Amino acid sequence: MRQRLFRTSLLGVAITSVSVAAAPRLSAQTPAPTFEIPDWVYPVPGKGNGSSAPRPDPTALRHVPNSTAAFPLSRINDSFDPPDWHPTTHSKPPEIVARGRKPAVYACGFCHLPDGRGRPENAALAGLPAEYIVQQMLDIASGARKSASSKPSRPMELMKQMAESSTVEEMRLAAEYFSRQKLRHSPRVIESVLVPKTRPAGGLYVREPGNEVDSLGGRIIEFASDPERHELRDAATEYVAYVPVGSLARGRALATRATKTNQKPCVSCHGDQLRGARPVPPIAGRSPTYLMRQLLAFKAGTRSSKDAAPMREVVAAMTVDDLVAVAAYVASRKP
Repeated sequence: MRQRLFRTSLLGVAITSVSVAAAPRLSAQTPAPTFEIPDWVYPVPGKGNGSSAPRPDPTALRHVPNSTAAFPLSRINDSFDPPDWHPTTHSKPPEIVARGRKPAVYACGFCHLPDGRGRPENAALAGLPAEYIVQQMLDIASGARKSASSKPSRPMELMKQMAESSTVEEMRLAAEYFSRQKLRHSPRVIESVLVPKTRPAGGLYVREPGNEVDSLGGRIIEFASDPERHELRDAATEYVAYVPVGSLARGRALATRATKTNQKPCVSCHGDQLRGARPVPPIAGRSPTYLMRQLLAFKAGTRSSKDAAPMREVVAAMTVDDLVAVAAYVASRKP
């Protein structure tokens, strides 16, 4: 796959995008069609773009709503013993999920949270078929599943490290656990022309203080209503996604209706309610920015496994605006 960097603009602000030759490969006489991988799907903080707030006391106990637990930041940021704020909402996780295996394998619950809810920068694993989870780990380890963007991605780098370091038995134990959990929370999807002013963070956006707004354009901007709860790894954190006006109706049409150019709408494989049909995973109610990254990876061919071939075929004729609409609609459905 060939890539070239160039400059484009979004809402009058210069951004960097990647032009990717789309599958299938054409003859040498016919130029390969291209599409632009939008930069906004992969938020990465720039230099001086982080928070200027003073560092909190790492020993002070933290609390979140609807939980009797209390943890210091040192525990919250412990990748081998992450906090479990709501232990009664899920079954007891196996050791690989709760604590990992030092020094090579972080606890799965550190990033994906103990109940598998995940966060916008990574996957919601709750309710996915166990065999699907294992195969994705194997694909990440082999390089058959990669990001469509060449931008650095700490979550993807960590997943590559975890997949390469985990045994198949560890993958299976974690996958079987997460497959039994229920995805209990979904993002709040809002159609709008404007979006609260945000700044890019590691894989998602953070809302800036105050009442300033930006023009949304054709983007999806997702952030935590309470950024502190996100940083505390609270699985009950509310996430809000602003999507373009008309996205939900357009996405519903693409996801539910077969046409000459879209003969396999989402419901044909993922079920009428988009809640999966083994081994095809459920997709309803999951992060729209996560869904968008996966749709782009299928379209760019960086999810290149044999099992991904049907999705590559589905998205081949879709535009980025189509993908935005589908991600917005699917995310708005009840998991």
